[in-house]
Amino acid sequence: MSNLENDLQVQYLVRVFITEEDTYQGQKLYKYILQWCYENGIRGGTVFRGIAGFGKHKVLRKPSLLPKSNLPIVVEIMDSPQVVEEKLIPFLKEVIKEGTITLEKVYVLKRN
Repeated sequence: MSNLENDLQVQYLVRVFITEEDTYQGQKLYKYILQWCYENGIRGGTVFRGIAGFGKHKVLRKPSLLPKSNLPIVVEIMDSPQVVEEKLIPFLKEVIKEGTITLEKVYVLKRN
């Protein structure tokens, strides 16, 4: 086994595809998800705002001069398979009414 293989950990990377106007309990959904992850000890999370995109409804979302352009948002969350399966996925299924959740196995270099 190489030194690199010894340093790798298996993690799950979850991506949540929503829009910036999606809400849960009166709060922006992406903020709610990120705050929940932080408060529940999830290993890491990041929010990306897309510059354009479309989904199953085939509505092309792109920047506009209007205040509400409803651009795409991607929330990336990473943790162990056990935490993702037992904690994160049930939470996401509860709060996401419309959107897409993807899951992939990733190999992470150990951090101190």
